[in-house]
Amino acid sequence: MPQRPSALFALDDRNLPLLFPPDVLARLAELVDIDPAVTVGDFADPALAERLARAEFLVTGWGCPRVTPAALDAMPRLRAILHTAGTVKALLPPEVWRRGVAVSTAAAANALPVAEYTLGVILLLGKNVPGLRDEYRATRAYPRDLVRRDVGNVGRRVGIVGASRIGRRVIELLRPFDFEVLLHDPYVTEAEARALGVRAVDLDTLLASSAIVSVHAPATPETRHLLDAARLALLPDGAALVNTARGSLVDTEALTKELVTGRIRAVLDVTEPEPLPADSPLFRLPNVILTPHVAGSLGNELSRLGRAAVGELERLLAGRPLAHGVALAELARTA
Repeated sequence: MPQRPSALFALDDRNLPLLFPPDVLARLAELVDIDPAVTVGDFADPALAERLARAEFLVTGWGCPRVTPAALDAMPRLRAILHTAGTVKALLPPEVWRRGVAVSTAAAANALPVAEYTLGVILLLGKNVPGLRDEYRATRAYPRDLVRRDVGNVGRRVGIVGASRIGRRVIELLRPFDFEVLLHDPYVTEAEARALGVRAVDLDTLLASSAIVSVHAPATPETRHLLDAARLALLPDGAALVNTARGSLVDTEALTKELVTGRIRAVLDVTEPEPLPADSPLFRLPNVILTPHVAGSLGNELSRLGRAAVGELERLLAGRPLAHGVALAELARTA
């Protein structure tokens, strides 16, 4: 049997059993020589020097230390970094690509639970389930004239900000329902939007005409506070904002001022700062649902990320291109 190439884990070892349950770990071990009892917490650790020098593949994830040029020097045989999470912006310097190291992420696999979360939220918001729950809890009686209220999802307009991996998965999941979907993304043409089954519009039009707005753009200098006070004011009365992207895309102070009035609603899985200060009004407002950054992979969903990394490794060893490779040029406008 040919000698298997050497690989190392560089991630929080508490997550390893979830990322690589026995069947996934066994599949990985058939491909490479890797010890699940050894995870890199510090690339400068002398006890790891020999293993790093042999490593051809690095399997990274949440908790991985930043891969510095010095870390790369310690891994002269490194061929690929397989990341079992989403973005690698803060993890990898440009030197990785300049040295010819292939990079793959599980961002596509992680997009699914975020899209599922978003779909669930949109459906519940369209029926005003959070508001009706509170009313039912307060009165202990069925709300009056319930069937004649302005609730329901037939023809409701949903605005998607950003045709990212997650944004596209949300669009895909919305297709079976009777929504009208608008999209704003400066990199998507009208023809491309039509192919996605949505209508491309400018951001102000989307905000002013959508009952539910879901944010899926990347965090870049250009998108910081993309939704500022002026744009939040465009949202119709009763509209809802859903943010599962990054907190920096929304001006938290401006959003808080809008939400305190009760004019609009929000479901926020991400905020700026994160977490919010303990005295933030957003924790107690009835028209706000805050969740602690749970839209992405949790629990048994992490195994999907591990399987994605193993699939990429199988492709590389078979001489095939990565399915989810990351190019250096893409980093500036991706999450």
